[in-house]
Amino acid sequence: MLDQLLAELEQFGQANDASTTERPRRMLNITRDTGELLAVLVRACMARRVLEIGTSNGYSTLWLASAARAIGGTVTTVELAEYKIGLATATFARSGLAPWISLVHDDAGRVLARSGDAMFDLVFLDSERPEYPGWWPDLRRVLRPGGLLVVDNAISHPEQMAPFVALVRSDATFVTSLVPVGNGEFLAVKADQARSDQR
Repeated sequence: MLDQLLAELEQFGQANDASTTERPRRMLNITRDTGELLAVLVRACMARRVLEIGTSNGYSTLWLASAARAIGGTVTTVELAEYKIGLATATFARSGLAPWISLVHDDAGRVLARSGDAMFDLVFLDSERPEYPGWWPDLRRVLRPGGLLVVDNAISHPEQMAPFVALVRSDATFVTSLVPVGNGEFLAVKADQARSDQR
């Protein structure tokens, strides 16, 4: 059932985005291989507390939530656009994964600011790229030591991503990698303080 829904969402996203140039109306979904990578990363990191910023119609959330469910975790996903909140709500209801997903209709900056320290094991960022540098202090704070940040569009939109990538790479607390999957995934792992102290 989930495979069928994912395939349907892929077709809808491609057809929709080909027919409109309005960014708020475009789904801008991740690619399937990115979804597969996210699912593997959630399991590999045992990421039971996942934060997604930029829900769209919920396609990427399904990859995250199916993996989180398998390890006893949940996904909090944040979306500002009311139109996309409606689409995502319908997607989650059909997926059978709704009990493992918390959909938050709010500004991501506000959500990050009120989130606790080390609250998330994995953060997936697929939202308004010019906002990322301003969110960075809270992003690094809400990620637990050993936690993973994954950012989409690192290769497809290098100029927009450059200021944020430079910020993260200049932070000695993080180890980074650019992975050429889908639109390019920028990965950053937060050092585990206890382990780094022993070196």
